[in-house]
Amino acid sequence: VQLQASGGGLVQAGDSLRLSCAASGRTFSSYALGWFRQAPGKDREFVAAVTRSASLTYYADDSVKGRFTISRDNAKNTVYLQMNSLKPEDTAVYYCAAKWGTTSAQAAEYNYWGQGTQVTVSS
Repeated sequence: VQLQASGGGLVQAGDSLRLSCAASGRTFSSYALGWFRQAPGKDREFVAAVTRSASLTYYADDSVKGRFTISRDNAKNTVYLQMNSLKPEDTAVYYCAAKWGTTSAQAAEYNYWGQGTQVTVSS
């Protein structure tokens, strides 16, 4: 599967953005999906994940929980990350990823990655 992330940009603190990740292929619903981010000089970190059926979602920790929402539309082969109340510390390149089977917070377990989209939050 090929993933194409979009929706990043430069915003001010407190603003919102919605990232999208469109996938090719007819087996989209077979994959668990996740969003990760990588800030300059830091390791890639888990942000959120959603199960194949969208019945369950998972978030990294209190840093994003309550502000970010992951969702998917299997009919459109797309996964979303709604980001509200953005903070300067959310600045990073955001990546979508797909893996067979169950969700995971471990980047190494994902099989496919999008190219990343830059999110910059100014104070």
